[in-house]
Amino acid sequence: MQLAKSMSRLGTETAFDVMARANQLRAQGKDIIDLSIGQSDFRAPQSIVEAAVKAFRDGHHSYTPTRGILELREAVAQDIHTRRGVKVSADNVLIVPGGKVTMFFAIQLFAEPGAEILYPNPGFPIYQSLINYGGAKAVAIPILEENKFAFSADAILERLTPNSRLLILNSPANPTGGATPRSELEKLINGLDDYPDLYILSDEIYSRMLYGEHQHASPLEYEQVRDRVILLDGWSKTYAMAGLRLGYGLWPADLIEHATRLAVNVHSCVNAPTQFAGLEALTGSQDEVEAMFAEFDRRRQFIVPKLNELAGFNCHDPSGAFYVFPNITGTGLSSATLQSRILEEAGVATVPGTSFGNLGEGYIRLSYANSIENIGLAIERIKSIL
Repeated sequence: MQLAKSMSRLGTETAFDVMARANQLRAQGKDIIDLSIGQSDFRAPQSIVEAAVKAFRDGHHSYTPTRGILELREAVAQDIHTRRGVKVSADNVLIVPGGKVTMFFAIQLFAEPGAEILYPNPGFPIYQSLINYGGAKAVAIPILEENKFAFSADAILERLTPNSRLLILNSPANPTGGATPRSELEKLINGLDDYPDLYILSDEIYSRMLYGEHQHASPLEYEQVRDRVILLDGWSKTYAMAGLRLGYGLWPADLIEHATRLAVNVHSCVNAPTQFAGLEALTGSQDEVEAMFAEFDRRRQFIVPKLNELAGFNCHDPSGAFYVFPNITGTGLSSATLQSRILEEAGVATVPGTSFGNLGEGYIRLSYANSIENIGLAIERIKSIL
């Protein structure tokens, strides 16, 4: 069998490998506490579930328009206006089966030999995977602990060249939990005047998960770049709907037709009942969602000092999302070695920092989308092997 050479350039997401190994150990009778996978341990609000069930019962099980049902696209446009203060058209919204689809489409629209795409490192591993798959040059933006895991505008601007086609931003970020302050974003936006053909993919899937005084800032808010911003967001994290696979992209006017054509070729449309669930999520009560965010914040305040008590650990307080990314260089172990020992010997599933890029060496990622009781027990187990 001879596969296309591009397949050899396609990476993976190690968190799912860790989850698979954790499940193997469970099947062998070992008690595993999973702090690896990035999904909420809460259930989706019941009103969202009922909206999907009602859609089935009402006969909404046929094809929908490729871009998504109009009611949902209008609700997305209204939500963007409410939360980001920007009026957008529902015609520029493309509903897709999960945030990765917007990511895939955006990168493949620009990835080809000779093109350069900038991405955060450490960052979500699929960014680099898809850039390599498309044949473009992947240019890493260092995301450093000394900057509280916010991106540096200077670090981005000094890496731009005439071949730069796409810039990927992620704030709040996976895996670090870092959120870039508005002042740094503004510095970046002002520096992009010299690169009028550079598009921005802004991954804002964690935009509502911010803690303390941190406020979300989106490049979409800046008129001078608005016509070249692709906004990625969705329902998986905010509404505990990861398994329903529902996301959206807000596309510039000159790209929406291209993205829609990709959607026609890839998935035709998103299943109808899930779209009605997404509509209820955006237009219904947000009380349960806000309660979930408050609980994540409580867990954040619990896990950070606990990790800092561990020998060889130094954990920065994250600004958003539901991850901590402690520095573990003091243990004398590599990220992969420590992650493996924690799983095999202590029964705690985490993800090595190197799963998110080479600059993740010296770190591991833990998700606090688990109960405080389990988090406390997991840390005690880690302490026992250190």
